[in-house]
Amino acid sequence: MKAVFTTKVDPTYDDLPEFQYHFPRTYLRQAQAAVGDWIIYYEPRRSTGDRSSRGGRQAYFATARVMGIRPDPTLPDHFYAFVEGYLPLVRPVPFREGSHYYERGLRRDDGETNKGAFGRAVRLLTEQEYADILQAGMAHILTPEPPTAPVGQTPFGFADEPATFERPIIERLVARPVRDAAFAAAVKEAYHDTCAITGLRLINGGGRAEVQAAHIRPVAEHGPDSPRNGLALSATVHWMFDRGLVSATDDCRLLVAERHVPEPARRLFLPDGKLQLPDRPDLRPHPQFLRWHRERVFKG
Repeated sequence: MKAVFTTKVDPTYDDLPEFQYHFPRTYLRQAQAAVGDWIIYYEPRRSTGDRSSRGGRQAYFATARVMGIRPDPTLPDHFYAFVEGYLPLVRPVPFREGSHYYERGLRRDDGETNKGAFGRAVRLLTEQEYADILQAGMAHILTPEPPTAPVGQTPFGFADEPATFERPIIERLVARPVRDAAFAAAVKEAYHDTCAITGLRLINGGGRAEVQAAHIRPVAEHGPDSPRNGLALSATVHWMFDRGLVSATDDCRLLVAERHVPEPARRLFLPDGKLQLPDRPDLRPHPQFLRWHRERVFKG
């Protein structure tokens, strides 16, 4: 059974959405129902545990597959759901667009939001609801040229006859072409098509950014396809990063393997020695991945 897992920008619980979701016993039954299936992550309006906080996107932003659940060994009546296959949606999808609610249970009969249902951090999803969210967030990748909705109709198949979402398309979530495209789109969007190390933003004659999306911890080494495991880098700097000639501290200061990088190449780097980062803190490189790169790859 598919589900929605709610997590904040600054989580109250011990969430690391790329790998684990932390929750109280209240949601154990719903989380257990999702084991072996895919979930959608939702970011609420509140960005922290403070009830007055704001800044969350109120949008579905990623999908992942739940692989198992274990009790928290240190906190009674709390559990961890462990996930794999994390993938950001190319477009974060609002929980409501116009009068359409992606989760049918969030809409009251009078058309308003069911705040009681909305307040539950883990909510079960039907196959169609999951498909609708995924299609809305990944349309340009899953269907490169989606049909234009006729005037007066809602896009993404929300007319009287719901759009079908074939199992082979869902299975494409594990295929590298789809994952690479989603990862690249999320990273480039987060960095505004700008190289994090040089500060250069180059657009070619066809209007496409020259910057590349680099994994900090490679997929071959169990690195997730998350913007927090990514950097936008120009091709030359990408090559240097993959070979350990440059890296970064936990607070995103540039590290250079001085013996391996000649002075002319160093002139490419931002003079203040800091990486140029996304505006949103939750899209910036996670220290866990930067630490892995320093310890396993960096030659400094």
